[in-house]
Amino acid sequence: MTTLKMPKVDRKILKDKDKIVKDICNFTKRNNVLSEPEELKPYETDGLTAYRQTPMLVVLPETTQEVSKILSYCNKKKIKVVPRGAGTGLAGSALPLADCVLLGLGKFNKILETDYKNRCVVAQPGVTNLAITHAVQDKDFYYAPDPSSQIACSIGGNVAENAGGVHSLKYGTTTNNILGTEVVLMDGTITKVGGKVFDSPGYDLLGLITGSEGLLCVITEVTVKILKKPDTVKAILLGFSTIEDGGNCVTKIISEGIIPSGMEMMDKVLLEATNNFSKAGYPLDAEGMLIVELDGTKSEVSELIDRVAKIAKENKCSSMKISRSDEERLKFWSGRKAAFPACGEMAPDYYCVDGTIPRGKLAKVLKEITKLSKKYKLPVANAFHAGDGNLHPIIMYDANDKKSLEKTEKFGADILKLCVKFGGVLSGEHGIGVEKRELMCEMFNNDDIQQQVSIKNSLDPSSLLNPGKVYPILRKCAEEGRLHIHGRDKSKFSDIPRF
Repeated sequence: MTTLKMPKVDRKILKDKDKIVKDICNFTKRNNVLSEPEELKPYETDGLTAYRQTPMLVVLPETTQEVSKILSYCNKKKIKVVPRGAGTGLAGSALPLADCVLLGLGKFNKILETDYKNRCVVAQPGVTNLAITHAVQDKDFYYAPDPSSQIACSIGGNVAENAGGVHSLKYGTTTNNILGTEVVLMDGTITKVGGKVFDSPGYDLLGLITGSEGLLCVITEVTVKILKKPDTVKAILLGFSTIEDGGNCVTKIISEGIIPSGMEMMDKVLLEATNNFSKAGYPLDAEGMLIVELDGTKSEVSELIDRVAKIAKENKCSSMKISRSDEERLKFWSGRKAAFPACGEMAPDYYCVDGTIPRGKLAKVLKEITKLSKKYKLPVANAFHAGDGNLHPIIMYDANDKKSLEKTEKFGADILKLCVKFGGVLSGEHGIGVEKRELMCEMFNNDDIQQQVSIKNSLDPSSLLNPGKVYPILRKCAEEGRLHIHGRDKSKFSDIPRF
């Protein structure tokens, strides 16, 4: 991971930049085409800030027809296109290429329809996640997936990455909460997949698009499910003297058939950081803390709270606090939601890892992460969507120190290898992007990966949509014992600078 390979820059395309700008201005307004260095600078990276690359130009279309014409033109001219939502992604899926058109969907920012009879909202991809809930909350509805970046992340980006959130345990990730999309293929074809119904005949193309990270199509419209707010919601804060006790409590709660709306765990390092940052009132004497949220009818929640409290006591919880009001419940969550920015006070930079393991392996994996922290001499804070086994170790480092970044990358890669070793997967919600691309052979053999690439090639034969993402460029599959160079010879690839 220390040397990031990307598709080789097409120098001929760069020489034709002025003509490309002029041509694209035939499809959209001139002020929607950014080509000057100072205009391009804000787009050189996404939430994974370890890597930077200035795109050839940025185009900000305003209609689906404009997107269609731009993609059709780029397809004919063999120009690479990188779709981008709000740029909050943490795996580098929206990292530009030096010879690409970066297609920003920020001007697609309208909610087109709120349909309470069918309990859905039709929105353009640039609408923020939280804006959907704000649009329907006066009728006591909400949109369930709630990533920590929900105030900024776009719904189109959520679909592209299959984003999750703290309430994914009960209500699912994005794939469980969307009904349809309008998309544009690389050749300019506009098509609709799904709609307002819960199940469409034929292949599950909606499932294929969700989590495809911009490799298959550009999303121009999304139809999402909205839910009625539950009658009662309460949260309980549980402190534990060891992480193992907290992990055992998580396993027991689920095994007893209790499905909380959310169940999050944080270690001592993160407890101290978030408490200082948000004043959430966390138990600072605890080595680990659980937030367990339960919703439903008043009587149902009351019974579930009692059962969770009993399980927590059986698993040696050292403290317990039950929310007495909705304001206090939201305060409990404020620290968890602020976990990433809180880490900004602990080091110049942080690197958030995203992997998933079986719930029962939580304590063992945390012990191994602690060992790795000592090995690499880098501090780490841990937050988890404990109920579904989604880990978010946050590694502290200094991006201005090249050696520090290289150690951080190796540390993060070792954590992800651990996840796979213990029966988990490389991502729970952030996606693969460039961050985990070369680790795909930890999970898949060459035939597995080639099958997935064949699906991409069927929709994008020239591999112009977001090339260099998700699938390994250079890979060595252990079971075959030979180096695979994906698609072309090694000379076709070049390094991309970090800074």
